[in-house]
Amino acid sequence: MQEPIEYFFEKYGIDIQNIKDIICGEKYVAIILKSGKLGVCATLNNYVNVDKRELRFPDLKNNQHRIVLNAYFNATFNYQNKYDTKIDIFDEIDFKKYNSIVMIGFFQSLVKKFENEKIDLKIFDKAVQDEKLSDMSEQLKEVAKTDALILSSTSVFNNTFLDLINATKDNCDIYTLGPSTILNNEMFQYRNVKFLFGSIFEPNDVNTMKIIHHGGGTKQFLPFMDKVFLNNK
Repeated sequence: MQEPIEYFFEKYGIDIQNIKDIICGEKYVAIILKSGKLGVCATLNNYVNVDKRELRFPDLKNNQHRIVLNAYFNATFNYQNKYDTKIDIFDEIDFKKYNSIVMIGFFQSLVKKFENEKIDLKIFDKAVQDEKLSDMSEQLKEVAKTDALILSSTSVFNNTFLDLINATKDNCDIYTLGPSTILNNEMFQYRNVKFLFGSIFEPNDVNTMKIIHHGGGTKQFLPFMDKVFLNNK
């Protein structure tokens, strides 16, 4: 099966004429469409400097291009759905029902909620150092035996998504998470993916664009985004 960026690019392509602006910040890239729809993708410390002309022939092996394409698909698809509720993953999913939970990507505020409810989980993140993180050498072994996988959607642009989901056992529930999430029902074709937790913004959200331009990240633009989700019904 094709990984998501390649899949969406081959199926839908990219309408360069519909892109109003590309904002390449230190922590995020934002794509603004001419309709005002805003899509984002975290950079994970990758330097990104891409203009529209380069996207005529994007290199799907180039992380800079993949990050921009991720943001583009985010802007294109995330506003095509009707969201019944705006809610945090921890309020939607009963994680106490699982015997084993693995988190890929260190979501600090979410980790605190698990700690407050005394729910154990193993956390992996190669870009962060923290005493709460497990050794990266154990990642695939733990993924293979977990009941629930909370997966950062940055795994899509950095091309680890397929390896991680394919490592899960048959009855594992996968929840993709983060503002980088591409909210498209076709993501449910991938093994064990049950929920997509992502974000949308108000049209032409100047505040978020300024924050990203000046190097800010999720904590800074959190007040301006709505947390929404799709589930595999």
